[in-house]
Amino acid sequence: MTDAQTMTRDEREKIRAEIGKLMAETAKINAEARWYPFVATAGLFAAAVGFVKLMGLMF
Repeated sequence: MTDAQTMTRDEREKIRAEIGKLMAETAKINAEARWYPFVATAGLFAAAVGFVKLMGLMF
């Protein structure tokens, strides 16, 4: 008998729940990773505009 065959039903359910949790966390991280470059670029642009305004070179 292998270890997988000797697992109880509760142990299998716990593993399935852990796998589901990991999959959800992975999906969240992947979604955040898609938007990160846009947010970083917008922040850099806003900082540059603020610096230019601070120096009195614009508006």
